[in-house]
Amino acid sequence: MANQNIMCTVSSCHYWTQGNRCNADQILVTSDAMAQKQPDSIDAPRAEALQTVSANSSMETCCKTFVHKNSDKTNADGIKKQ
Repeated sequence: MANQNIMCTVSSCHYWTQGNRCNADQILVTSDAMAQKQPDSIDAPRAEALQTVSANSSMETCCKTFVHKNSDKTNADGIKKQ
């Protein structure tokens, strides 16, 4: 069952499901700058080891858990579909 509390409109994401729901068992939201510096393997399961970051607006943040539906990296981050 999709995570009923996380909404997502990025239909090209591996975790997107009908009703604009996120179907990932965990997500990591961080700053764009931090996300660009980290490999795909750095995601929610390793979030406790990451430094906190600051952002001034939602435009400076992103969902690091995004993986394209047709990607061969759907298992790179340790996140699973629910």
